[in-house]
Amino acid sequence: MTDAAFERRTRACQQRLREGTGDLAVLFPSRNLFYATGFDEEPQERHLFLFVPREGDPVFLVPALYGSQVRAESWVEDVRTWSDGDDPVAAVERVVGDLAVPADAHVLVDDTMWALFTQDLESELPDATFGLASAVFDDLRVRKDEAELDALRRAGELADEVSVAVRNMGEEAVGWTESELAAEIESRLLAGGDSLAFDVIAGSGPNGAMPHHAHGDRAIERGDPVVLDFGAYVDGYPGDQTRTVVFAGDPPEEFVEVHGIVREALEAGVAAVEPGVEAQAVDRAAREVIEDAGYGEQFVHRTGHGVGLDVHEPPYIVDGNETALEPGMVFSVEPGIYLEGEYGVRIEDLLVVTEDGCERLNDSPRGWHAGDAA
Repeated sequence: MTDAAFERRTRACQQRLREGTGDLAVLFPSRNLFYATGFDEEPQERHLFLFVPREGDPVFLVPALYGSQVRAESWVEDVRTWSDGDDPVAAVERVVGDLAVPADAHVLVDDTMWALFTQDLESELPDATFGLASAVFDDLRVRKDEAELDALRRAGELADEVSVAVRNMGEEAVGWTESELAAEIESRLLAGGDSLAFDVIAGSGPNGAMPHHAHGDRAIERGDPVVLDFGAYVDGYPGDQTRTVVFAGDPPEEFVEVHGIVREALEAGVAAVEPGVEAQAVDRAAREVIEDAGYGEQFVHRTGHGVGLDVHEPPYIVDGNETALEPGMVFSVEPGIYLEGEYGVRIEDLLVVTEDGCERLNDSPRGWHAGDAA
């Protein structure tokens, strides 16, 4: 990603502010800060802010130990520092004064900003009103540009490669614990990616009926359906796919039918995706298949979620979301059926909305048998 690309994003934020969203956006270490500047850092106890006014250039205010790093890793030229012996709130006051922020400004702060920092901003702008930066950034981030889509495609390809390799274990996986299998998946993901997108889910047998069961000491048995949900970040963007596999042996009675229903629901959701369609229509298309088959009460979560810098972000594919799909939006379609005490089935692909439909970002086998090629 070039400095010019990050600057365009910040300027787009300023345009949204001028259109009436607010007078000032204040970001701290977060996905939004990376999106706007290219600087990536975890939240710390020290005051580190990017001030984005309606007009003019943004200002970084950072601890002195970050000064050189921020100048090297972001496009922002006005980088001001404060030392550990200084009063950081006084430094905030000087920046607010230099930017001529109106006393009655509407200030948008990062959604994840620590309360401590928000209180310090409020103390310097006692007559201002405060909102959330998502009012600007959700709309900007929801449509991915080509550089973002390239990273997401590569993250999808990595997930596919790992999925195929794990399926090919077949009989070898029987007797492994869920945690051992998860460690194998993690190792393969990290060999090709930057970091895990989330904790690997490896839910075998009855544990698969808990949608967010991660993994434990249960040994995988012959005939066990195993829900595998994983992904890794590639150049800042994550993969996320789910497959339900039986490594060896005969699955439980009716499992093949249930798996087929979930796969049909996945295909119905994918088929519903095109520009202009409401997000909730995708949820309804997938859910209708499962409800008609008599398993509606066992589909206990939304059909999908947006994917970008965060693994879960807008648009959410859920009933009630009237957001119209647009080209460049990326989200999951992941229907599931969970039979408590028995097993679970979930199949998930990531999709990007195109001008005339959608493109799948995953293409590993979706069948239940470890040897399936489709």
